[in-house]
Amino acid sequence: MTLHFKREVDKLKKMVLTETDFVEEGLKRTIQALRDLDTQTAGEMIAADDRLDQMELEIEEESLKILALHQPVATDLRFIISVIKLNNDLERIGDLTANIASSIKVFAKKPQVMITSRIFEMADIAEHMVRHTFEALVNMDTEMANEVCARDNDIDALHRDMYTYIYSKIREDVENTEIYMQQIRISRYLERIADHATNIAEDIVYMVSGKISRHNTEL
Repeated sequence: MTLHFKREVDKLKKMVLTETDFVEEGLKRTIQALRDLDTQTAGEMIAADDRLDQMELEIEEESLKILALHQPVATDLRFIISVIKLNNDLERIGDLTANIASSIKVFAKKPQVMITSRIFEMADIAEHMVRHTFEALVNMDTEMANEVCARDNDIDALHRDMYTYIYSKIREDVENTEIYMQQIRISRYLERIADHATNIAEDIVYMVSGKISRHNTEL
């Protein structure tokens, strides 16, 4: 690895870590805003998505520049490929976080309609998965990455249960159907956030070991 190449890779790593911190903090603040029905913070989180979009573009451009100029191989190539993939997943987590923030304004109009605790149980799992995925990325920890993947089943199960619960609530309280449907949407957003965290965790395993865990093969 030449000194110039190393500097560019180090720069890319810092950009990715900045992006992960931004995504994690945004999700944390949005979930707290949902608990508090805090529309001001919700608005800030919606606006923050533009900054995340810009980060994604900058990281993609930097990754492609490194590929074009240095033509890395083996471990270095795996790293760049993984960065390009996880960069997209980070941007999608940001989009989904902004979607959750948008729903807060709907709930705030009828605060008397309780948000089910199932939503916050899912949110806790999603936050845990995102946080530990990023810790695994910083430490190149494949064991932690695999643990994140295992949690995805828990949030999938909760998401499936939400349909039965919400439809029963709609039958009892038709007037507030839109509020309950928003809860289904948030459940779906959280389930998708967990999926993207899982994708990143799988990319970490690939980055470190060359193993594509979703297919259980090695390159």
